[in-house]
Amino acid sequence: MFEQLASAEMRYEQMDARLSSPDLMKDPAAYASFMKEYRALGEIVSVYRNYRQLVDAEKEALELMQAGDDDLKVLAKEELRSVREQLPLVIEQLQILLLPKDPLDEKNVIVEIRACAGGEEAALFAAVLYRMYGMYADKKGFKMERLSANETELGGYREITFSVDGEGAYSRLKFESGVHRVQRVPETESQGRIQTSTVTVAVLPEADEICVQINPADLVIESCKSSGAGGQHINKTESAVRILHKPSGIVVECQEERSQFKNKDKALRMLSAKLFDIKSREQNERIAADRRSQVGTGDRSERIRTYNYPQGRVTDHRIGLTLYDIESVVNGELDKVIDPLIAAKTAEDLKNGKTEF
Repeated sequence: MFEQLASAEMRYEQMDARLSSPDLMKDPAAYASFMKEYRALGEIVSVYRNYRQLVDAEKEALELMQAGDDDLKVLAKEELRSVREQLPLVIEQLQILLLPKDPLDEKNVIVEIRACAGGEEAALFAAVLYRMYGMYADKKGFKMERLSANETELGGYREITFSVDGEGAYSRLKFESGVHRVQRVPETESQGRIQTSTVTVAVLPEADEICVQINPADLVIESCKSSGAGGQHINKTESAVRILHKPSGIVVECQEERSQFKNKDKALRMLSAKLFDIKSREQNERIAADRRSQVGTGDRSERIRTYNYPQGRVTDHRIGLTLYDIESVVNGELDKVIDPLIAAKTAEDLKNGKTEF
């Protein structure tokens, strides 16, 4: 590990020397990539230098304890105790910093929520989840935009798709993919009986043109009149867009905007994310077919979480986490669930001895 850290420090110093080079600013994309690596290395090097200072302090304290002065021995003993308390924490911090980063973590995401078992109650809970993610995005400083929705008369969603833009959006929301189960008394239930319903959530990293290239010849693009409740332009202008990607059979639709051009642009964003998701999943299966982390596969068919309203309980089944704080969670305090999931994933990676270099 320390050879890797010394290599990281050398690389950081070389990059530091290049910062003043005028050539670096000529290519904005290259500069952005350079600064991303520079900042990441800077964090590692800072902790590594702190570690070296502690090691030097430990050595100095041991030497002072060999001296004849009793007062110096007392001071040295206290210094040694303090240093040896800090060293394991700093070493663990270094190990975490050296873990490989998910290359998708900084990407924006497209999220799909679909009502499954439970009829109208599932659609109403899909609306609860949509609101939950909206409040979470606000708390994290992310920008959220609705892309497509199929609403019910009672205000639920059979399906809703939206984007979340912001630094690290995927790193936080990727753990939300899977089946979300709700147990509560539906508003439509007159007997007060608890019903169990399910909703699926898919979190797709948004693709860029480099990741996914779509051949226009592979697309069938249709325009039609918008449908649904509300809006003066509904059913009057052919602004809705439906796109079929012939090779994959994927169909995406968007009718959120008055402009057909804007709807087409949003639909293509959804299509690109779906194609990139397929590509990423195939690659991950080839690389790690026999390995599954303790926080689950992220597959949308996997039941990941239960929201039990009568008990005020949220349970994440992947790590056995139970919180009796359902109101704050559905009001956007999702870090209470996400942070333990990230910690569990980090612990698993440390156990497997992964490193970035």
